[in-house]
Amino acid sequence: MSGPVISPDVIEIRGIRGFGRHGVFEHERADGQEFVVDVRLELDTRPAAVSDDLADTVNYGVVAERVHHAIENDPVDLIETLAQRIADLCLADRRVTATAVAIHKPSAPSTVPFDDVVLTVQRRAGEST
Repeated sequence: MSGPVISPDVIEIRGIRGFGRHGVFEHERADGQEFVVDVRLELDTRPAAVSDDLADTVNYGVVAERVHHAIENDPVDLIETLAQRIADLCLADRRVTATAVAIHKPSAPSTVPFDDVVLTVQRRAGEST
């Protein structure tokens, strides 16, 4: 007999904006564009709730800064690569058991009108890429 399943706590950071030069087309690399990233972090926040100490949880301000840096540096061809890079940095904190990363590319090149292109990846700690 197993014990009760405990749902993870979740920290979400939505709408991290940055200017990047990601894309397969030369004009995307040359001109750049805005990217918007949402991250979801699954973790157990009970230790922080008991201690009331930031050291016992994930500092979402630091995560946001790291995501912003990933958006604005080291261009890649595919948003899939960028999403994996961001998922890896989220999972680098041992307290994060799973993450979801959504990359919004509202100015993606297309021949038809659209509002947004979004790629969402979900990763668990310990899974290999």
